[in-house]
Amino acid sequence: MRTTVLLSVLAVVAATGAAPVDGSDAPGAPGAEAVYQPADKQGFGTARGGPESPVWFTVGGGRMTEVFYPDLSTPATRELVLVVTDGRSFTEQVRGRTEQVGDLSFRQTAKGTGWSAETTYVTDPARATVLVDVSFRARTALRVYALYDPALSREGNDDTARSGDALIASDAAASSALVAGHGFGATSSGYLGTSDGWTDLADHRMDWRYPKAGPGNVVQTGELRLDGVRHKKETLALGFGQSSNQALRTARQSLSTGFARAAKQYAKGWRDYVSGLRRPPSSVTSAHERAVYRSSLLVLAASEDKRNPGAYIAAPGFPWAFGFDRQIAPEFGSYALVWPRDLYQIATGLLAAGDSAGANRALDYMLGVQQQPDGHLAQNTRVTGEPYWTSVQLDETAAPMLLAWLLNRTDPSTMDGLRRAAEFMVNYPNAPFTEQERWENQSGYSPATIASEIAGLVCLADLLSRSGDTAGAARYLAIADRWASTVEDWTVTSTGPLSGDPYYLRLTKDGNPNAGTTYNLGDNNVGEVDQRAVVDPSFLELVRLGVRPADDPVVRNTIAVVDRELGERTPAGQLWHRFTDDGYGEQANGGPWNVIWPAPTRTFGRLWPIFAGERGEYELLAGAPASARDRLRTIAATANSGLMLPEQVWDNQAPPGVHPGTGTTSATPLAWTHAQYVRLAWSITAGHPVEQPTVVACRYTNRC
Repeated sequence: MRTTVLLSVLAVVAATGAAPVDGSDAPGAPGAEAVYQPADKQGFGTARGGPESPVWFTVGGGRMTEVFYPDLSTPATRELVLVVTDGRSFTEQVRGRTEQVGDLSFRQTAKGTGWSAETTYVTDPARATVLVDVSFRARTALRVYALYDPALSREGNDDTARSGDALIASDAAASSALVAGHGFGATSSGYLGTSDGWTDLADHRMDWRYPKAGPGNVVQTGELRLDGVRHKKETLALGFGQSSNQALRTARQSLSTGFARAAKQYAKGWRDYVSGLRRPPSSVTSAHERAVYRSSLLVLAASEDKRNPGAYIAAPGFPWAFGFDRQIAPEFGSYALVWPRDLYQIATGLLAAGDSAGANRALDYMLGVQQQPDGHLAQNTRVTGEPYWTSVQLDETAAPMLLAWLLNRTDPSTMDGLRRAAEFMVNYPNAPFTEQERWENQSGYSPATIASEIAGLVCLADLLSRSGDTAGAARYLAIADRWASTVEDWTVTSTGPLSGDPYYLRLTKDGNPNAGTTYNLGDNNVGEVDQRAVVDPSFLELVRLGVRPADDPVVRNTIAVVDRELGERTPAGQLWHRFTDDGYGEQANGGPWNVIWPAPTRTFGRLWPIFAGERGEYELLAGAPASARDRLRTIAATANSGLMLPEQVWDNQAPPGVHPGTGTTSATPLAWTHAQYVRLAWSITAGHPVEQPTVVACRYTNRC
C-alpha cells in the first residue's frame, strides 16, 4: 500500500522527466496493471429503489473503494481518495475510522498534521451518482486534492480520461464524471505509477495539468477549493452514464440537488423499507445486537441488483488473488456474483425478517435465470445471468426445492422448474455424489450436500402431492428415503484416526468412509490426506434440514470431534474453521491467499462466523436455547466499525497487529453471514430453526 508521505514514488518522478505542462497528453502509458482493493469493507451502500439509481459504493481502508455501475457484478471504480498537503513538507491521505451513521450512510473521520476531516457517503436515489460530503478543518491553510481511479466495466486497463472543469473517464460501454460543488482549482489525468497524482504529489505540489490520458490505467486528480480555514465544506458528485455527456449531466444534476436533500431521501427510502418488515425479534437485546440486526437487513436488501430482480450477490468485493491475479481470475469479478447456495441463505433470512417479496424474487431468479437447459442450477452467475464458474453442485440444484416449499409455491412455472431440477439431480452419475460440495473444491459424497438433496426431494414431493401429482411425489420420496437410509454408509467412518466411535467426514471420494482413500485438499500445500482425517461442521445440515435428530449418537460424537479439531475460543466467542487443514485464507504473516503461490508458501483458512449460526440452530433443536443465544452474541461481536459482518475472522494464530475474533481481509460484508445472523435471531425467538422444513423433520425425526 502507498505510504502517507509517498516518498516511494520520487524515483518515478525523476524517471519520467515530467514538468509542469499545459495542453499535452500525459506520458507513461499504459500505466501499472489495474487491480482491485482489499475485500474487507467497512461500508456498503446504495439507495433503496429501482433502476433509476443503479450505483453502489463501498468504503474500506478509510476511503471510498469500488463503486459498482450499472449493475452489482460490474465494478466501475477502484478508489476515490482525498490527499492533504502543505505544499512543502508533507502529503497525507485522508483515511480514518468508518462508522455507519444512518441506514447505509457511512462517515469516515480522519486526522493528520494539523488537520481533521469528515467524509460522508450516500447515493442519489434519483440518479446513478455517489455523493460525498466533505468537512475539512486545519490550523493553517492547506491544500486538498481528490485522486480518482476509475475502472469502468470491470476493467481498469482500457479507460480514457480527460480533465477540465470535471474529471471524465470512459471506455467502450460506460463513463464516469467527478465534479465538485465549488469547482476544481486545477485538474490532471495521467497513468497509474507514471504520470498520476500520486506521482505528481510526491514533492508535495501539483505540478502537472495533463488534459488527456488513455487508453490505459488512468488516474485523475482535482484540486479542491478547500483550505480548512476559510473554506471548510465541499460536496463531490461521482456520476455515471453510458456516455460522457450522460455521466456529466447526471453528476451535475445530483450536485444541484445537494447532499442534504439527497441524503434525506436516501434515509427515507431505507426507513420505509424497514418499516414494512417485522419488528426486531426479542432475541436481539443489546443496542449493538439491534444495530447489527438492522444493518444486516439493509445489507441483504442492498445486495440485490436493481435491474435484475432477485439477483442478490454474495459480497461486493474481490478477496485476495481474485482481485489482483489474472491467472486465477482472467476477468475480475468473483464474489460480486449470485450463487444459488448463498441466494437460498439470503432468501431465508429475508423471509424470516418479513420480506417475502424479496424471497420470492430470489426463487424466480433461481428458476427463471440460473437454471440451465438440463435442469441444474449454475454454480454461480453474474447478475445478468451469465454463468461464471461452471461446476455442478447438487446442493445448489436442491436449493429452489427447499425455498419453494418455504414459500408455498405451487404455480405451474415453479413446479416445472423444480421437476427439471429434480430429474437432473436423481439422474446425476452416482447420485447423490456431487462434482463439488458447498466449499467448491472437492467432488464426492458430502453429508451436507446429501442432506440438501434428501430434504429437497421431500419438499418437492409435498408440493407435488398438493398439486395432484401423487405418482411423482411417491417416486421422489422413495429416492429420498433410500438416500436417507444410506447416508452413514457413504459418509460415516468407524476406522478413522479422530475418534474410536463413528463420526461424519467432510466427504468421501468413493463412498467408502472406512477406506484410507487420499485426496488433495486444495487451496494449500499440505499434499494428500486420508479422507478419514478430515472433518467439517457442515455435517449439521443433516440436523438443520430434518434428516437426522439432534440427539443422534453419531451426530453428537461428530460435534465433539469437530470442536476438538476445528473449534477455537476467541474474544468474540467460540468459532470454527471450515474443515481440517483448510487453506482458504491468509498466509501466516497475513499476506493474501493465492492458490498458485510457490512452495513452501502456505495459506490458512481462518474462522467462519456462519458456523456459530449453524451451531446455534442445532442447539435449539438439542434443547439448549441459552447456548444458541451465545452464538448470536458471537456473530454480532465479529461486526466491524461499519457494522459489516465478515466471511472469516482471525484465529488464535493471527499475525501481529490484528486480534483474534475480528474480521480478516476476507469478503466483507458477506451476505450469507448477515442472513445467518438474521435467521438465528428469529429462530431463537421461535424456539426452533425457522427455515427447517417440517415435512422433512416429521418424516425422519418424528419432529412434527
